[in-house]
Amino acid sequence: MSAPPVPNPAPQQTHLKDALQPSSSPDDVKWIPCTARFVVMGQHPRGTGALAVYELEQGRAVLVKESEKPHALKCGSFGASNLVERHLATGAFDGTLAVYDIERPASDPVFSVKAHEQIINCIDACGGSGLRTGPPEIVTGSRDGTVKVWDIRQKEKPVAVISPGEGEPKRDAWAVAFGNSYNDEERMLSAGYENGDVKLFDLKTMSLLWETNTKNGVCSVEFDRRDIPMNKLVVTGVESVFTVFDMRTRHPTHGYASVTTRNRDGTTVWAVKHLPQNRDVFVTSSGAGGLNLYK
Repeated sequence: MSAPPVPNPAPQQTHLKDALQPSSSPDDVKWIPCTARFVVMGQHPRGTGALAVYELEQGRAVLVKESEKPHALKCGSFGASNLVERHLATGAFDGTLAVYDIERPASDPVFSVKAHEQIINCIDACGGSGLRTGPPEIVTGSRDGTVKVWDIRQKEKPVAVISPGEGEPKRDAWAVAFGNSYNDEERMLSAGYENGDVKLFDLKTMSLLWETNTKNGVCSVEFDRRDIPMNKLVVTGVESVFTVFDMRTRHPTHGYASVTTRNRDGTTVWAVKHLPQNRDVFVTSSGAGGLNLYK
């Protein structure tokens, strides 16, 4: 008996392939909410920051605005801005948190503070972009081992600082994410560190709710949605693994139920993003340049 035919893999389709900004190295890219534009953040060879806005036009990415910043940019988020202003919060290599009006990227920032002593590795924001629960807040994680929560209406001083205890080693904070923001009072913050620690903080009570260790450096964390009671949390890391935690099922001793998956290509899983229209669908990006879609 002959073996059944092996189905052909789904064809790969590239919708857009363009040399965006060859004069700089991109570190992060974000869609501008409710537009066909996206912003690219990175650094020029001389160490200054690169901020460029592109628009999709007839299958091509057309550069519409660009600006050079004093320091290289590592990450950014629109999460704390409303859909009218579309202000971009950025984290820089020198530890500066700055918020720019994306319609006038060359102008001075609408908010700027020296948030950390070292590079801001990661950023997330909540309370804007159509999410009308809770105050607009920005969280930053740094190489200095601290995670800080900022309200741009309160100048110079963070509303919360999460740092190692006295005598504890400072671990590089690689990933941060807001979640559980389903009303004006509740909000959780998840942070991932270079040594594999994943911590969950309750910002309402200002307390550590739960922590675990994934045994691998954490590259990205994300709740399936920010504006609902905690449902799922995906944690990606080095050694080609990612873990999905069920935040509705918690054992008093073993913590939240979880399942861990290994990528086939054996490379670091750098990022995870959920589909806004269906929270059960998410995509991961690997060090081999591949995108993997899961449900």
